[in-house]
Amino acid sequence: MALKQLNPTTPGQRHRLAPVFDDITQVKPERTLVFGYKGSGGRNNTGKRTMRYIGGGHKKLLRLIDFYRDKHGIPGIVKSIEYDPNRTARIALVHYSDGEKKYILAPKGLKVNQKILSGKGVPPDIGNSLPLNEIPMGTLLHNVELHPGRGAAMARSAGTYVQLLAKEGNLATLRLPSGEMRMVSENCFATVGTVSNEDHMNEKIGKAGRNRWLGRRPRTRGVAMNPVDHPMGGGEGKASGGHPRSRKGLYAKGLKTRNRKKRSNQFILQRRKK
Repeated sequence: MALKQLNPTTPGQRHRLAPVFDDITQVKPERTLVFGYKGSGGRNNTGKRTMRYIGGGHKKLLRLIDFYRDKHGIPGIVKSIEYDPNRTARIALVHYSDGEKKYILAPKGLKVNQKILSGKGVPPDIGNSLPLNEIPMGTLLHNVELHPGRGAAMARSAGTYVQLLAKEGNLATLRLPSGEMRMVSENCFATVGTVSNEDHMNEKIGKAGRNRWLGRRPRTRGVAMNPVDHPMGGGEGKASGGHPRSRKGLYAKGLKTRNRKKRSNQFILQRRKK
């Protein structure tokens, strides 16, 4: 996938870097795998706004994605690569030999009519899902489970991947996209390859209206508020606002928020890069 520079016919297109959808092979989604849903607009069950800067946006259908890859031993054929408005990566429609259809995250290099498999004993080819104890060292993975059988939780965003570094006992060591190194059970399933649409991080949105299409409302800076509204508000003229902190007064930079007694701390070998 690539990006295109648009002709500056309008101010919103002057600095726009737009995606090229040349990898999309089908526009309409599979009807049995989509359903409509209504956004909350940042409001709770009583209608009170509990999250700011959320609301509006273009209508979209939710695609059901298979993060479990539990069709073990049943071959599937990739029928199409599709756009999903709910995520940054592309998705692939897979027809299994038993007649079932499912959407999966499309890895980079996955082709239409390609055969994919999941389960123990399958080859570590792009798009195949298998346990970590059967994957060669150094392989780039995505869609990785954190706990066996609970479905993929790591490396699901566009262009991300996890690298398998070592195996010791019943644990496998992974390097995550953040630089963190952690251990997970070698019985966790992962899919071979990196997530598609790696150029997503280089896109330039061009104008504020496109953010509104995505359901993001304008965000007011803390330093622009009054002291009653934000710890960084107030001051004479354009005051800087002091140390960056949240609306509730918690430091926004440098303060550690992770629980020191969290059980999974023992599996983290190296924290993410600062």
